[in-house]
Amino acid sequence: MSLSGKVAVVTGGATGIGFATAKALSEHGARVVIMQRDEKRGREAVGQLRPADVLSLELDIRDNAAIELCIASVIQRFGRIDILVNNASVTGRNALAPFVHSSLELIDRVVDTNIKGTIYCSQTVARQMIQHKQPGSIIHVSSVGAYAAQENASIYCATKAAQVMLTRSMAVELAPHGIRVNCVAPGDIETETSADVVTEIKQSGASGRFIRFAPIGRRGVPEEVGCAVAFLASDDASFITGTTLLVDGGFLAY
Repeated sequence: MSLSGKVAVVTGGATGIGFATAKALSEHGARVVIMQRDEKRGREAVGQLRPADVLSLELDIRDNAAIELCIASVIQRFGRIDILVNNASVTGRNALAPFVHSSLELIDRVVDTNIKGTIYCSQTVARQMIQHKQPGSIIHVSSVGAYAAQENASIYCATKAAQVMLTRSMAVELAPHGIRVNCVAPGDIETETSADVVTEIKQSGASGRFIRFAPIGRRGVPEEVGCAVAFLASDDASFITGTTLLVDGGFLAY
């Protein structure tokens, strides 16, 4: 599997699943642009990859005008965009609250980031691909929360389910332009924001009854999601579009 010559944009690419994805894409030959709200973390991530082929840009994906400027910078620098990974997301403890007590601030933050930000980034990149007659691959990072209801995560789960349907609808519309759109739905992945997911869930006031362990017998690691994204982005997945790949260790198989 080779991504040599490809240019990939990864939102939220400095930490967790985003960084593992940026690393996987880079290792397979892609030139990677990390877009991260925290500029310092973005620079640190670049230092851990191949500096000559990795660029970091500061971006809050809730800001559509800022997205357009960042994408224009990428086009100016590399001349094209082949891959977009919509990974940036409000997750973990920052997305937890009982439904009836979810504040307007939390609702706006989760919806504006997880779904509006995904839409804004996808629109901007897809327009560039179409304008330059450049086939490409867009991949959303959703969650098993799109399929399995979780206490105190109603808003989060709703946005992740929206990403799954967005994937299918975009795939239908963009196929004539040679743009494939897919999604990955990670299960329990050990990241900075989910270091002790059981404790966080119970501290939020949830009973924890929905917590299930994957049949594979362990938590996943970000690299396993990154490899799945790299596959979907590659020509090896050239006949795959409009699908969601579960990377959950069998969590939803029960």
